[in-house]
Amino acid sequence: MNYLDGMLREGALKGKNILITGGGTGLGKSMGEYFLELGANLVITSRKIDILKNTASEMMLNKGGKVIPVACDVREIDQVEGMWKEAINELGQIDVVLNNAAGNFISPTERLSTNAFNTVLDIVLKGTSQVTLTAGKDWIEKNQKGVFLNIVTTYAWTGSGYVVPSAAAKAGVLAMTRSLAVEWAKYRIRSNAIAPGPFPTEGAWSRLLPGDLVKKFDPAKKVPVGRVGEHQELANLAAYLVSDFSSYVNGEVITIDGGEWLKGAGEFNNLDQIPKEMWDMMEVSRGKKV
Repeated sequence: MNYLDGMLREGALKGKNILITGGGTGLGKSMGEYFLELGANLVITSRKIDILKNTASEMMLNKGGKVIPVACDVREIDQVEGMWKEAINELGQIDVVLNNAAGNFISPTERLSTNAFNTVLDIVLKGTSQVTLTAGKDWIEKNQKGVFLNIVTTYAWTGSGYVVPSAAAKAGVLAMTRSLAVEWAKYRIRSNAIAPGPFPTEGAWSRLLPGDLVKKFDPAKKVPVGRVGEHQELANLAAYLVSDFSSYVNGEVITIDGGEWLKGAGEFNNLDQIPKEMWDMMEVSRGKKV
């Protein structure tokens, strides 16, 4: 057995219905695939229904189980409430909510428009809070236990240059996680979070750091264990935290980053090495100024 293997026993999530925001691609998809292997059913959401449908079909073909794709912009409360109703109608109840939807711009803060700044806040903090409130109120009304697992980041503690809206929003999600862990425990609702370090996904780093920058600022070079994370490692931790094995874990934020944040707080602080001309090129590569 090695770190690329699944950690939990077969059937560890059997009978659990899990909703994943941002579940159509990247880390959300990877965590969802492992949940399916362990016996769960899924509702996956994001704004793009075509991607969700393709992912759902691929997941069910490869992993089995049931995957319901539901389009939802978490910034819009009407869509969140409609998504929750559809999830309940399809699966009967939702036992776990994985708040994974996120957005980010890597940019000097003074170059960000108000709209760009607010877009990140709205997806990460407002979106997470709206999904959490919608689910939590329903669980409380029905006297149903539930689990929230929120994906944050290590710079939610430290802050980080060049990703200020993300840092501010993730810090808010971290505070909400701990606050609701105390307030809603009496309703049998647990709240925990994971703070991942570098877990590159297909195309993600190249979009954030185009061209040769992705090599120059190779995240593995900042990690004491000398590598980036594998998706299965994150999926193992997530599966444990949404399972009944973690029933005494509440209000905890677990870092999984190979020691990166201890080596140098602020994941993107070293981007002060990028000259103005290169920032200009990055903005052009994104197709518009942010």
